[in-house]
Amino acid sequence: MAKSKVLVVGGTGYIGRRLVGASLDQGHPTYVLQRPEIGLDIEKLQMLLCFKRRGAQLVEASFSDLRSLVDAVRLVDVVICAMSGTHVRSHNILMQLKLVEAIKEAGNVKRFLPSEFGMDPARMGHAIEPGRVTFDQKMEVRKAIQEAKIPFTYISANCFAGYFVGNLSQMSSLTPPKDTVYLYGDGNVKAVFLDEDDIATYAIKTIDDPRTLNKTVYLRPPENILSQRQLVEMWEKLSGKTLEKRSISAEDFLAPMKGLDYAQQEGVGHFYHIMYEGCLTNFEIGEDAEEASQLYPEVQYTRMNEYLKIFA
Repeated sequence: MAKSKVLVVGGTGYIGRRLVGASLDQGHPTYVLQRPEIGLDIEKLQMLLCFKRRGAQLVEASFSDLRSLVDAVRLVDVVICAMSGTHVRSHNILMQLKLVEAIKEAGNVKRFLPSEFGMDPARMGHAIEPGRVTFDQKMEVRKAIQEAKIPFTYISANCFAGYFVGNLSQMSSLTPPKDTVYLYGDGNVKAVFLDEDDIATYAIKTIDDPRTLNKTVYLRPPENILSQRQLVEMWEKLSGKTLEKRSISAEDFLAPMKGLDYAQQEGVGHFYHIMYEGCLTNFEIGEDAEEASQLYPEVQYTRMNEYLKIFA
């Protein structure tokens, strides 16, 4: 069976660049949206040209020009959106809704993966403000997708290793602490950690798979379902050094929130739900969902003890 043609929107972003690479690696004719607004951003341009050298096709289109988006979408079978919205949530959702409009008008797309790749927003209606806004906006995009009857797959990829593993889930650094590690509560709440390249590999695997049509796919490789304390123990074994462990209660963790800026408050809220509530692992995957490592056992995903070795 011929591989689906894939358009990646947001291909120069943190996850987007990996999705482009995984699509090419898995043999899909791959298109990357190039926005004319790129201007003088030389790093983005060089990344796009690198994709082109690897065999991707660059397609120019603008979110301010619906016709150009429709024309781009009509070139492919699958659209994947990986636009980052960390600091521009309202702008992000408007662009995604514009993309949904273009996909609906084009009428040819057999699968759309919206920009999610984190916690499942359908399970986060109780989230602490202002972080809840992120989930509410993702649910707004889902509503538009389903009202437009666009075939979809939602990817719930949980914790990116780059942000949660090398630093042993400390919020103030991206590298391992040298002397003291702060544990959230007793540090025994389980989360799910994934190498970002594995996230992309699994996501691309879903796009031609009828088992994932109109479903949420959770990335929960069993050996990467770990507690923060287990991450710390892995690091101590690798480094040969025992860290001082200080526990932070949920109350003390949330207490400083009002003095933080918006992005920091959002991050604290997300950490709270992951590390204290266990929101990534405290539910069973239902009939309307699948688990990626069960669907694709051939994927040799990165275990976190291997991931940590680069820091040793």
